[in-house]
Amino acid sequence: MTGSDATAAPIDTSRPHPARVYDWWLGGKDNYPVDEELARKILAADDTAVRGARANRRFMHRAVRTLAEAGIRQFLDIGTGIPTEPNLHQVAQAVAPEARVVYADNDPIVLRHAEALLHGSAQGSTEYVHADVRDPDRILRLAGESLDFGRPVALSLVALTHYLGDAADGDDVHGLLGRYVDALAPGSYLVLSQVTPDLNPEAVGRAAGLFARSGTPFYPRSLTEFSRFFDGLELLGPGTIPVTGWRPDPEDVATQAEGIVPVYAGVARKA
Repeated sequence: MTGSDATAAPIDTSRPHPARVYDWWLGGKDNYPVDEELARKILAADDTAVRGARANRRFMHRAVRTLAEAGIRQFLDIGTGIPTEPNLHQVAQAVAPEARVVYADNDPIVLRHAEALLHGSAQGSTEYVHADVRDPDRILRLAGESLDFGRPVALSLVALTHYLGDAADGDDVHGLLGRYVDALAPGSYLVLSQVTPDLNPEAVGRAAGLFARSGTPFYPRSLTEFSRFFDGLELLGPGTIPVTGWRPDPEDVATQAEGIVPVYAGVARKA
């Protein structure tokens, strides 16, 4: 899936990209000075940014492990970001070596690193789709070459929805997610995390302003707004909750003691 159907645009180093800003917060090397500049500005405005990025990553690990242990063998991860080990397929295939994973992202740097994402287990399958979340037809079509949408799939959009707007004549994030969920078989799962203004409104507001001025719209959402993404689905316990509290490991409990992380998380099943 990284062949003729994956055509990357040139890498634009004149503007920051969310995936590369995130990469800098995670201590990665695949970012440019413009990304580092914005990452440092946001960190100065909101000192939870690095803690939040790392907490998001650990939530993905816990959610994927939970679903793999529950019997899910297919995963579609949209907004993959720059590879940071362990990646989703490594977590899923550590539980179930036969698991099939498809990654999707629109950042040319992620495409450049796609080969690193594809080193999965011999028994399973790991593929990459170069496409934008706003193009569900393309993503679902290409993912369907590896995944069987007649069987349950875990759909993961971790730390992505806060870059998508609500307007019907724009991103229409709820309608967009609805199109993906409609394509999933009963027994599938939706995995989400989202920045919120509820827990640290002033700092998150400053960070959102910095993103917006850099050319990246940013949409923090309240608990009520975040919970709406799961309408019609069955939430797993403990429900929609700050990200470090979703079935925490000891490291997450320690993070809670460091201070707030203004990010909500949730996992829900399609009945």
